[in-house]
Amino acid sequence: MEQAVGTRIAALRKRMVERGMDAYLIPTADFHGSEYVDGYFKARQFITGFTGSAGTAVITMEEAGLWTDGRYFVQAAKELATSEVKLFKMGEEGVPTVEEYLEQTMTMGGVLGFDGRVVGGLMGEELQDRLAAKEICIACYEDLIGEIWEDRPELPKEPVWILEDKYAGKPASEKIADLRSTMAEKNAGVHILTSLDDIIWLLNIRGNDVPCTPVVLSYLIVTRGEILLFINQETLNEEVRTYLAGLGVKLYDYNDIYQVVPSFKNETVMLEKAHVNYAVCQSLDNSVTVVDMMNPTSSAKAVKNPVEIENMRKVHIKDGVAMVKFMYWLKQNVGKTEIDEITAAAYLDKLRSEVEGNLGLSFGTISAYSDNAAMCHYAVSEESNKKLMPRGLYLVDSGGQYLEGTTDITRTFALGALTEEEKECFTLVASCMLRLLNVKFPYGCHGYNFDFAARELLWRRGLDFNHGTGHGVSFLGSVHERPNGVRWRVVPERQDNAVFEEGMITSDEPGLYFEGKFGIRTENLMLCVKAEKNEYAQFMKFENLTWVPIDLDAIDIKYMEPRDRELLNAYHKEVYNKISPYLPEEEAKWLEKVTREI
Repeated sequence: MEQAVGTRIAALRKRMVERGMDAYLIPTADFHGSEYVDGYFKARQFITGFTGSAGTAVITMEEAGLWTDGRYFVQAAKELATSEVKLFKMGEEGVPTVEEYLEQTMTMGGVLGFDGRVVGGLMGEELQDRLAAKEICIACYEDLIGEIWEDRPELPKEPVWILEDKYAGKPASEKIADLRSTMAEKNAGVHILTSLDDIIWLLNIRGNDVPCTPVVLSYLIVTRGEILLFINQETLNEEVRTYLAGLGVKLYDYNDIYQVVPSFKNETVMLEKAHVNYAVCQSLDNSVTVVDMMNPTSSAKAVKNPVEIENMRKVHIKDGVAMVKFMYWLKQNVGKTEIDEITAAAYLDKLRSEVEGNLGLSFGTISAYSDNAAMCHYAVSEESNKKLMPRGLYLVDSGGQYLEGTTDITRTFALGALTEEEKECFTLVASCMLRLLNVKFPYGCHGYNFDFAARELLWRRGLDFNHGTGHGVSFLGSVHERPNGVRWRVVPERQDNAVFEEGMITSDEPGLYFEGKFGIRTENLMLCVKAEKNEYAQFMKFENLTWVPIDLDAIDIKYMEPRDRELLNAYHKEVYNKISPYLPEEEAKWLEKVTREI
């Protein structure tokens, strides 16, 4: 990769000189701020060689830098080792943010370039404000990566389909009416919506334009009387066109958004600058009043309706059966049959694909053995692929997209003999997950109010993990969903510190990672439900959704307190009751053994 990356950076710098640019910014983003991006949008990977799913590159004439977070420090260091690209570890002491770096390194009167379609409106404005003192000009209409990327993939254009009400639970017409009510409350005549998960949820449509996320490349404008959908119209069959027309949707070509937005004058426009790209924001006429707020659809879709909840309960049984079959296969075959990280992931992916209603994965399966599991979001490659041996720990983080919803689960398995340290750490992480799953709290709490339940056992020993404890999960949408989350501190840009509401689904995934040795994570999904109401409060609790054994071969009860053993035994009893009816006799007997009381 060294020569290719160096050659690409040189080609970019040549274009920068031609345009008079001193620095060029390349985020990991499509035109909609999606978490995962299709091949067309992998510009940051193209220019740096770093394959992780999150990061921002800045290229100047003197330096090439990559900013990424704690999930990817180990991976990024490896992938950048042979190139000139310097790793900036976000959040670490003494490491400047992208904005601080540009402010410090750019000279007076310089020019910062980027493609305004892949930079969020809020970030673009922050850069504008921060660099104003140095009179730095922003050039936001230049896709220089597109000019040097000769074999760039095409934009995806997968067919759009309608999600029936028996899955969605609420007709799109009602969702649109609710949205217009919020617009009226804010005196907004126009709402610009460009985040794809919000658009598909609002219209009850799905597609396949972003990896592992059933969304449709599109922009949406809702006015008091019209709905304008900007989309590649090749993706729409007659049934979908008729359905959209019935909702009052007018169709426009995908890129027409940049011509239509300036046509709104003297209007109050509601949008979320953090989730609308800078180019759209810059297209607004000076006469409009902007109401910058979280998209109402984001809060609405996080609270699942009764039909969605019942579907999610059902799909986690289906998904649990596939996971249990994988665990059985792994335990029976490791050390006897040649298995590596790639073949193990392929086997699990195949099991999911055979489940009725499966539409694919909800993210790329993380299949990590031994020290590879120390990289939280490791992605196996031919170069890094390890053979699974009958010893040590193997971590698999995976999930599926189904008509009945989205799943996300992590399990770490003992493949054979473990060290005392591995057993202690595994036992602690399992106990942490179960403790958070079983918290009770008064209504009004945020995730940071009870994150301690998932870390206290670790902190007591001077241990910790460098990622959030939990994230929201969509219904047949993005596997990571705001505004609910669990972490010990507020990270404003994550927008995941909302009050927990009945119907929110959140992951519970503590872990421990030791570079060069091993990594452990145990993850379930949980549904927020009401508990008792009394003179103190309306109390809330979590209903477990994920039903897959926690590997008793890696548990050492001397590291568990009595309540932790009770929680594990109660959980395993339910796993057996819910999953065993769907297994052949031999696998059901095995499940009985691996969910036995300890």
